[in-house]
Amino acid sequence: MKDYYKVLGVSRDASFEDIKRAYRKLAHKYHPDIKGGDEEKFKELNEAYQILSDSDKRSQYDKFGRVFDGQAGADPGFGGFRWAWGTPGQQADFEDSAAGFGFDFEDIGDVFEEFFGGQTRDTRKQEVKKGRDVEVELQIPLEATLRISKEKIFLSKFAVCQRCQGVGAEPNTKVTECFACRGQGEVQQIKRTVFGSFTRVGTCPECAGEGLKPEKPCNVCKGEGRVKSEEQLEVTIPAGVDTNQILRVEGKGDAGRRKGKAGDLYIRIVVKKHPLFERRGDDVVLKKDIAFSQAVLGDEIETPTLEGTNFLLKIPEGAESGEVLRIKGKGIPHFSGLGRGDMYVQLNIATPKKLSKEQKEALERLKDLGI
Repeated sequence: MKDYYKVLGVSRDASFEDIKRAYRKLAHKYHPDIKGGDEEKFKELNEAYQILSDSDKRSQYDKFGRVFDGQAGADPGFGGFRWAWGTPGQQADFEDSAAGFGFDFEDIGDVFEEFFGGQTRDTRKQEVKKGRDVEVELQIPLEATLRISKEKIFLSKFAVCQRCQGVGAEPNTKVTECFACRGQGEVQQIKRTVFGSFTRVGTCPECAGEGLKPEKPCNVCKGEGRVKSEEQLEVTIPAGVDTNQILRVEGKGDAGRRKGKAGDLYIRIVVKKHPLFERRGDDVVLKKDIAFSQAVLGDEIETPTLEGTNFLLKIPEGAESGEVLRIKGKGIPHFSGLGRGDMYVQLNIATPKKLSKEQKEALERLKDLGI
């Protein structure tokens, strides 16, 4: 004889809520219409739940190991069930033509709501009408990351139809309830299984889930409430942005259908390479050639910065090729707005390819001196 407590994976002193929770979880997992589902396991779960969720039947089962309602507790008789569903929004009627016990329809409704999608009708309508998000790539120079900047973006997207103001109907005409779904935005789809016929709700093909249709569609947008359009948009780019960073501009994506909410605009930043500076996080690196004499004797040289100004850099005596000097606070602002990165100058002792007569004579004298 089956142990219904083990079937649901609960203890014998489990509360009704524990039993209900366990059943819902397992029923969703083993439903035969779900990939990996198990028809026999699903039937067994329903059998156990119908006994343990009813206080009288559970009491009989605990005492006698079966339920005395005309059939054994081990076989509640699924074959006699009949499901009859009404139009969307109406409560379904459940009948058991073979067994003498009832069923908690609210619980099975929760399971099927989870299985067929938990969105409410209003939420689904909003999603149907909402415009899509738009994604664009914006290339900016490295210098633009130093401060807040304004950049222009050209978009090809859906915009609100100016003729009908987004309603989708010709001016001075009405928008009426969809005759196919009676304003629900949904139609019934019959699904037949070994347990009977289930009616699941699908999007109405006549009104695309909106529940409304224009009496006379707009001549410009053909009832959509939006048209394809080119738009130039000026956007604010914060300081410190980096490549592949995504900026979101709310409501600047595609316009929604018939007054639906607009989508969002997502801007992917690409910082272009600089001819002199290399970005490393919020720091910048500059490679600077110096003469041999400057490396040996030390010097002060003008060094360019990302701002476009020059900085007087002191080269210490005895500097070596590859040595890196740090200039604090001359890098890129942190995206948080607090502080800046640093600038690093990597020295390179340049070997001249051609020398004048005087330079050669000078180097010969240094060579004689052991330098």
